[in-house]
Amino acid sequence: METRPELHTGLSKEQFLQYYYLLEELKGFCRKEGLMTTGSKSEITKRIAHYLETGEKLTSPVRKSPAGKLIENITRDTKIEKNIRCSQIHRAFFETEIGPKFHFYLAFQKWLKANAGKTYADAILAYDELQTKSKHQKTIIDRQFEYNTYIRDFFAANQGLSLEQAIRCWKYKKGLPGSNHYEEADLDVLKKQDEN
Repeated sequence: METRPELHTGLSKEQFLQYYYLLEELKGFCRKEGLMTTGSKSEITKRIAHYLETGEKLTSPVRKSPAGKLIENITRDTKIEKNIRCSQIHRAFFETEIGPKFHFYLAFQKWLKANAGKTYADAILAYDELQTKSKHQKTIIDRQFEYNTYIRDFFAANQGLSLEQAIRCWKYKKGLPGSNHYEEADLDVLKKQDEN
């Protein structure tokens, strides 16, 4: 069985992308090589892959400040601003309108960012629609949360097993090249470990 290589400059981009590395490992490599450590796990992964392929140290694009002045008062008729940032003012508005159950879950944040110019009344309707839809659909977990996806899929297929067993399978799986998605064959590692 091929074991996961340590992250170093001798790896090719392709080798690097075949394996799962923890965020701490990625940031440690970046610090050692003088690369930026800011951004999401997927951004850091892209930065390292580019560096391994070209030797070029990418700098993150400068983020522009939100267009126009900062919003201070929100009503149902207020238009959703471009480059919206979900602030305490936004949270207070939505909690007043939707109730204390409100939270900025990812699908709603994406909706807000994609619908600048619509009203906050539209946003309230969208929140309810997204909530209803999410109850009937399997949640899509972003790629940087591969562990969460694996554990969820493990328990969907193996309801009688424990979290400790799921973690043992995950540790085995992340050490292999290729996909980090749960497969029934991953259970073989439990049998092998229990035999030893």
